[in-house]
Amino acid sequence: MTEREPLRIDPAWHAALGQMTGGLSPAALATAYVDWALHLAGSPDKMLELRKLALPHQPAPEISSDPRFAHPTWASFPYKALAQGFIATQNWWDAATTNMPGVDPKHAAIVNFAARQWLDMLSPANFAVTNPQVHERTREELGQNLIRGARYWLEDFNRLLSNCPRRPSAYRVGEDLATTPGDVILRNDLIELIRYRPTTDKLHPEPILIVPAWIMKYYILDLTAQRSLVAFLRDQGFEVFILSWKNPDDTDANLSMQDYIDLGIRAAITKIKAGGAERLHAVGYCLGGTLLAIAAAAMARDGDDTLRTISLLASQVDFSEPGELGLFINESQVAFLEDMMATRGYLKADQMAGAFQLLRSNDLVWSRVIRHYLLGERTHDNPLMAWNADATRMPAQMHSEYLRRLFLKNDLAKGRFKVDGSSVALTDIRCPIYCVGTETDHVSPWRSVYRLSLLTDTDVTFVLTNGGHNGGILSEPGHPGRYFRCGHKTEGDGHVTAEDWFDLQMPRAGSWWPHWGGWLKNLSGAPADRRSSLVNPLDIAPGRYVFG
Repeated sequence: MTEREPLRIDPAWHAALGQMTGGLSPAALATAYVDWALHLAGSPDKMLELRKLALPHQPAPEISSDPRFAHPTWASFPYKALAQGFIATQNWWDAATTNMPGVDPKHAAIVNFAARQWLDMLSPANFAVTNPQVHERTREELGQNLIRGARYWLEDFNRLLSNCPRRPSAYRVGEDLATTPGDVILRNDLIELIRYRPTTDKLHPEPILIVPAWIMKYYILDLTAQRSLVAFLRDQGFEVFILSWKNPDDTDANLSMQDYIDLGIRAAITKIKAGGAERLHAVGYCLGGTLLAIAAAAMARDGDDTLRTISLLASQVDFSEPGELGLFINESQVAFLEDMMATRGYLKADQMAGAFQLLRSNDLVWSRVIRHYLLGERTHDNPLMAWNADATRMPAQMHSEYLRRLFLKNDLAKGRFKVDGSSVALTDIRCPIYCVGTETDHVSPWRSVYRLSLLTDTDVTFVLTNGGHNGGILSEPGHPGRYFRCGHKTEGDGHVTAEDWFDLQMPRAGSWWPHWGGWLKNLSGAPADRRSSLVNPLDIAPGRYVFG
């Protein structure tokens, strides 16, 4: 008779606790706070400095640089005094939580981040009684804006209770979004492989395989007819393929990163080569680029030269400086998330979305509270909002491996990440690389993305475009206000720091897409009448998995 396995309470308890904390580990936050508080208590010089900052004779801070107080109504009394008091408090807490001798730098950053979150919530702009714009609107509409806002709040609250927090969108996948004509030519337990129908008479011999991140639906790269990266590449004379990841459920809990390589990238390459292509260009976006870099290093290790080029868009391969997203990743936090995932077999989409919203809470949370509930305005629906609401889950084992092996241990950058049981090294990659970072990326900070040039021994073209993680990549030709910087590192060149690189490269007006298209063409064979022999499609694009 076998001994009965003891009942485990921790996962269920942590899952319930995570519902109240937004998925954040209370132990991780408490540890950071205690570290900071103890060192502050033992630093008389720091406390004296903070006392001086709190004295009333300090110069009043300017408010015009803070977008929350940019409206002219904030310049009048008493609103200007409220805004100045808030900014002074914000500056005091910033001083209190930075440059503290002895505090673990990550703990200091966590306390600083937490203080900013609390202060952002308490901004006078967020309350009807202290926001002059709300006062002005209320007088103009005789309070109708507040009545509408209350109705909007009730609608959103009821949706939250019904586990459907996003408003229905007018945009539909396959009708308004993801409309580039194509066919599903492969379906397995993890991906559908979509082949887009060529529009040019001749094709370059090397097709393009795009690997999007598995935490998002693929059609961010085929958003609309005007903002479609896949359509742009198709019209340059390339045969374009893209992976559409399955949205995992509890039956997929044991999928690993090795499975994502085998059933994802490797399965797609095998299928494309079966159509007659000998070599191909590979493109990875966000975590899809990280996975692609791992797969490419494994191919290089094994002597497989199928990849003619690699393009990494807003993708990190070194996680030593992951930006503020790294504040959510430590041993306590990962263990907490693992217990939360154990109860379902996956990480819920809204838990990951919540972390991203915290990174830009003023833009993604509080500005919407003001607009919707105080000014009584609804944000107009648009394609990017519709895509952003179409979130995905992550299987427990893969997500745990990703957090531990990449974020915590940084195994890929250190040459310890294993594929097929053996370690891979980015220095083995010999094909040219095109790497894109975006200036205001809160998910993959560009300086972290830039570290690819330090970790590879091949030709690297690095491009830095304005915009954020999604907007900078969706920088189609004709998009107003776009510019980019571009530099090239040849094998054997000395390393240039990110700051020096930025100073050396002058901005170029326009989209980086045509520059990338020219780079791909220069490294491709001459266009010919070749057509893929892949026949008998399983479905038409956008396929089935995108609706999961």
